[in-house]
Amino acid sequence: MAKKNNRRRFIKNGVLASLAVTSGVKVVYGANLPEDLDIIGLDGNDAVYPGKSDLMTVLNDRPINMEAPAHLLNDALTPSEYFFVRNNGLPPTDVNIDQWTLTIEGESAQSKKTYTIKELKAKFETVNYNLTLECGGNGRSEFNPPAKGNQWSTGAVGCAKWTGVRLKDVLADVGVKSHAVYIGYYGADTHLSGAADKEPISRGVPIKKAMEAESLIAWSMNDKDLPVLNGYPLRLVIGGYPASCSGKWLERIVIRNQVHDGQKMTGSSYRVPCKPVAPGAKVEEKDMCIIEDMPVKSLITAPKTGATIRKSQRLPISGKAWTSAQSIVKVEYSIDFGMTWQSCKIGGSDNRYAWQKFDASIVFPEEGYYEVWARATDNEGRTQPVILPGWNPKGYLNNACHRIAVRIIA
Repeated sequence: MAKKNNRRRFIKNGVLASLAVTSGVKVVYGANLPEDLDIIGLDGNDAVYPGKSDLMTVLNDRPINMEAPAHLLNDALTPSEYFFVRNNGLPPTDVNIDQWTLTIEGESAQSKKTYTIKELKAKFETVNYNLTLECGGNGRSEFNPPAKGNQWSTGAVGCAKWTGVRLKDVLADVGVKSHAVYIGYYGADTHLSGAADKEPISRGVPIKKAMEAESLIAWSMNDKDLPVLNGYPLRLVIGGYPASCSGKWLERIVIRNQVHDGQKMTGSSYRVPCKPVAPGAKVEEKDMCIIEDMPVKSLITAPKTGATIRKSQRLPISGKAWTSAQSIVKVEYSIDFGMTWQSCKIGGSDNRYAWQKFDASIVFPEEGYYEVWARATDNEGRTQPVILPGWNPKGYLNNACHRIAVRIIA
């Protein structure tokens, strides 16, 4: 029996509309389902999570939130079926790409303009960037005292090839007044309540960030249309900032003369204490600061945790490291719980905000249980902490060293 999550409420006109993105599966006699009974559902995710692997870990389905176990993120670029999903509302259905438009306006816009996707492709230079997106709450499950929200482990991150146009080129075409401070986005997703006057999320970034060459309005991921659950047909991609800044199902951008005050820009959403606080402390809103740059981080993607090898063997490891700075300059591993560290080989990246591959080959001194830890350092000298950093009420920005378990036998 499925979890009690009001799934039957999403059966409309006999079609399974659970998770807001319908797969077109008709629930025969769905109208007859008793009020207090959930549907069992089908095995795997493909029936109700279009384009996503059934190996993904589903945190909840209203809204849809899912992540990939670390070992599924070993590809140079994250396949769309393994790319995490962090939704706040219900994605649009029945999208007509030929009629989709993007409007740019706002107090600090010199004009108001509306573009079709075809016009965006024709008018502006098409560019490609490999960009890492990571949920600000990735790693939340490790916080103690626990933090409310989706209990992400390590897989709310991915790096893909994004194709689109530079946000700054479109903003320049509209015209940006000198007092511009922020941009904010609005998507076509709807609030969980269904209320048309409520926004599920409307976040943004400082105008300086919007003007970076790598900030995109994208229509393609890994040379294919955006996945339905990742923003089809149009989205923002803002590398180096929390993924919540990369608005999906994009239909409007506002150029603001103040910090954007849309949904999940105020209160405690995507904010951390401006100064360190004790675990469990209450923090007033005035003492919380908006998250901007994401911290340096790494992930061991091979082997899968729990590997068993013989003492006579070497253990090859590989993983990914990323930062909001220019680049990763060092990745190290430890097999003695952080007492000593050894260097890994680091690969390069095609552009800023792309993750970088690292590799090493490990020899273990004797049989027994080990943990392999990994830590990265970026060009600004920032290094991952061994233990959970900076407790905060919402469980953001956990960049503690990733660990996998290994058993060595004779």
